[in-house]
Amino acid sequence: MADVIKITKKGKRRGDDGCKVVSVRMKDELIERLDDLSVKTNRSRNELINLLLNAAIDIVKIEE
Repeated sequence: MADVIKITKKGKRRGDDGCKVVSVRMKDELIERLDDLSVKTNRSRNELINLLLNAAIDIVKIEE
């Protein structure tokens, strides 16, 4: 019987694009607005959320 089981480390998974999956709770109204924008721009909801978050994060002002 073997004393050690050796397993080699796999490389990157196929399709790994450096993105992580995040679950977010949203109000129905916000999802409807995103879906409307999705239809008008021919972009996916996911793509729109990323575009909007990237734009908004740079203009956030933290008040203390």
